[in-house]
Amino acid sequence: MDKAKTQTTNAKKASGSPNVFERIGRYFKEVFGETKKLSWPTRKELVSYTLTVIAFVAIFAVIIGLLDMLFSLGYTRLAGTSALINTFLM
Repeated sequence: MDKAKTQTTNAKKASGSPNVFERIGRYFKEVFGETKKLSWPTRKELVSYTLTVIAFVAIFAVIIGLLDMLFSLGYTRLAGTSALINTFLM
């Protein structure tokens, strides 16, 4: 019986596919190893990047708001003109 177990274990090791728990453990070990290699921004850089993103978002919010107002104005004028033409034609 021991020979059969040993042969099965040796066959699994020879096939190169570790069990699920070994793969999960290896995954987390590699993830933690990679996070140690990261370079984190300094506080000054972080504030600078954050302000840049906020300014970028604010500028595009204004641009999109202006375009929305422009399209809305154009649509209401177009719809108003269309309604005016329909009243004269009928």
